[in-house]
Amino acid sequence: MHLSIWSVNWFRLSLSFAALLLAGHGWAQSFPSKPIRLMVPFAAGGVVDVTARQLGQKLSESMGQPVVIENKAGAGGTIAAEFVAKSPADGYTLLMAFDSHAVNPHVYKNLRYHTFDDFSPVSFVGSIPLLFVANQNLAAQDIPSLVRLAKGGQAKLSYGSVGAGSSGHLAAEQFSQLAGISMLHVPFKGGAPAMSALMGDQVQMVIFAATAAVPLVAAGKVKALAVSGSKRSPALPGVPTMAEAGFPQINSGAWMGLLAPAGTPAPVVQKLNQEVAKALADPELNRKLGELAIQLSGSTPEELGAFIRNEHDKWGKLIKDVKLNLEQ
Repeated sequence: MHLSIWSVNWFRLSLSFAALLLAGHGWAQSFPSKPIRLMVPFAAGGVVDVTARQLGQKLSESMGQPVVIENKAGAGGTIAAEFVAKSPADGYTLLMAFDSHAVNPHVYKNLRYHTFDDFSPVSFVGSIPLLFVANQNLAAQDIPSLVRLAKGGQAKLSYGSVGAGSSGHLAAEQFSQLAGISMLHVPFKGGAPAMSALMGDQVQMVIFAATAAVPLVAAGKVKALAVSGSKRSPALPGVPTMAEAGFPQINSGAWMGLLAPAGTPAPVVQKLNQEVAKALADPELNRKLGELAIQLSGSTPEELGAFIRNEHDKWGKLIKDVKLNLEQ
């Protein structure tokens, strides 16, 4: 009797498992069957927006469905992240996460989503060096002269970033500590408004992903002081690195990754991962974005998840070590 009950239960379990496999296969076969919404957590015109639109176009062509870009700027990217976290887990609402996504738990006390538990990683998308760019009125031509100017105490220097806890903000604070200087931080809702403020002389510098400034540097409208890292950017070959300027510790850049709501069926995540990998391998896409200092690079979902957690822990340690108060 016990054997019979066990056999019936095992049979039912097997049927349920088979049904799940078939359902997953069905998801993969039919996905996508309608437009996909890709949420950008910053204003139009910045690096995340530019990348999302270029990538979205390639995905649309490959998958046969529109990828609609929606900008939900504000609060360091948390508005867009919350929207995606609370969206249906069906693969039709995605987040183009920026580096601030990993730092926001250190910035905002009451996030209405969980940075890890509420998302399914899809793929790493790309990285960008950070650019220290100044307006033409600043009496400094490079990082050493900037440090001398700041230490002279003649004026309080201010700099913009794409938000509290962004890679540019943290790099600037790290630089200030290393150089022994003080600068006022002014956060913006994206690269484009930060550059507008720079051009309007509302801030003396902007420290952020290099993309939005590349054409302005080339046109001589702003001046680039340095890029992060130990290698010069092919898009800005004449701009020295922070290592050359005497600050090799400033070696991190901005990054982007694609996230879906937690619980998105694994076959859908895998399908998206494969489509993203195909798009990122496109030579024309690499050429276009490479001219804007964006280096495309994919990953597995697991690799992206591990990367985000590592970024969270790394920057959390820095924030604690330098006693940086980011809470909002």
